[in-house]
Amino acid sequence: MPASDLPATLNSDTHTKQLPVVEGKLDHSFATIDWQAPWLSHIVQLHYLSNSIEHLSRPSQQNSLSESDSLDEHDINASDINTPDTIAKVLKTAMMQQAEHLQQPLPHTKPAHDHKSQTLQFVSQNALPEGEAYEHFIGTTGNIPTRDNLHDLFNGSIWLTFPKTKAMLNYYHMLEIAKQGISERRGRVRDTITVFDENGAVLVTFNANIGKALIDFDWQASLVKPRAKWDNPAQPNTNVQAAVYIFGHALLEQLVHPRKPLCAHSIVIHVAQEFFTLSLAERMRYLDDKTAEYMDTLLSDDDVKPRQLAPLPILGVPHFWAENANTGFYEDSYVFRNGRRKKDKK
Repeated sequence: MPASDLPATLNSDTHTKQLPVVEGKLDHSFATIDWQAPWLSHIVQLHYLSNSIEHLSRPSQQNSLSESDSLDEHDINASDINTPDTIAKVLKTAMMQQAEHLQQPLPHTKPAHDHKSQTLQFVSQNALPEGEAYEHFIGTTGNIPTRDNLHDLFNGSIWLTFPKTKAMLNYYHMLEIAKQGISERRGRVRDTITVFDENGAVLVTFNANIGKALIDFDWQASLVKPRAKWDNPAQPNTNVQAAVYIFGHALLEQLVHPRKPLCAHSIVIHVAQEFFTLSLAERMRYLDDKTAEYMDTLLSDDDVKPRQLAPLPILGVPHFWAENANTGFYEDSYVFRNGRRKKDKK
């Protein structure tokens, strides 16, 4: 089915099976997520995640209490609001649903050295042994320690959406840990991984000029003039030539409260025009493969550095933010800065 035939909110979890319910309670910070935001439209199992999180962060029913029984908000202890490991349970259920829907096994780690491939699953943060590196624990056990906060919710959502790429990043963490051990200085490879993992975005384009313009800090040629060629998540179109999908989970967390200066660190993936005729779910499976390949090539170079990731003011992506429909939005030189590529080449 071509993308033009798909509703805007369709993702890979549109099967009609009754969705399982996770019991628990989350604090109000989760209720601030705008699940209709265009930068979330690519997240796998978005329908299940949004329904579950909205249910779990909904204020307690007060109508079951009489006036004399009602509680002052100051009487409610924060420890009574959260139910431990709720996010891990939601993400684990979403991953199992996705595997069942695709009739595929659960995703696995990419084993480094003599380690075996491990089935990925979300577990309590308490499962992480004291003193063991987070990345090493994932690489050797497949267990992803998860806290009940926005940061880990979005981290988990990216594991669901880009499992091969996330496993590839973990693989290179493992290689570097084996070489250098754990220290405050991560080195160029792990620094690059961290920047992309936390703050990355993927520009997918059929038009090589758009990708080159972004890398060259030419905002007019990349974001403004070709605006009509950019994908609009709310109005799928098979004739577009460019789209951005956020990879960085810290960036998604920051976008809960959008600010114009927020800047992603991006890579450019070139695709055939046919990419934009795929359903969103098919696009993401294809893109996960291609992004994993790209990062494998990038990180295999010992001289890799974070500055090879192209800055992208994320609210400048066409159709991501209503205000960018006005070309004056891009005249803010504090956000849309001149390039530094010539300096890098010296």
